[in-house]
Amino acid sequence: MKKEYKKLIKEAEKARKRAYTPYSKFKVGAAVLSVDGEIFTGCNIENASFGLAVCAERVAIFKAISEGSTKFEAIAIIGDTDKPCSPCGACRQVISEFGEDIPLIMANLNGDVKIKKIKELLPEAFGKNDLL
Repeated sequence: MKKEYKKLIKEAEKARKRAYTPYSKFKVGAAVLSVDGEIFTGCNIENASFGLAVCAERVAIFKAISEGSTKFEAIAIIGDTDKPCSPCGACRQVISEFGEDIPLIMANLNGDVKIKKIKELLPEAFGKNDLL
């Protein structure tokens, strides 16, 4: 595994500790590596109005975008799961907006890691070209 991927997993793990999950108790962390080498992290944030909760991956991506980064090298996600933590459908769609070849490094607290490109997790994603 690439050295920068290991660093991304560590940053995602740190972000996971800041998750706000009073309802599910399911903490997730994410880290996005921009093409210029910056890392943006995010954690999931729940709300009593469940539809207003937001996933760690989207927090990290939106944070990157709000800081001017829209090109990504890789995204890591980590959770306390039996298998490497996989993103939900909404997060897969958001990730695919920024490139179908973005590696997604999925990990768990046991050290298990699976790496796939987003196009493998969301084939035939709805995208910009579908709006033209």
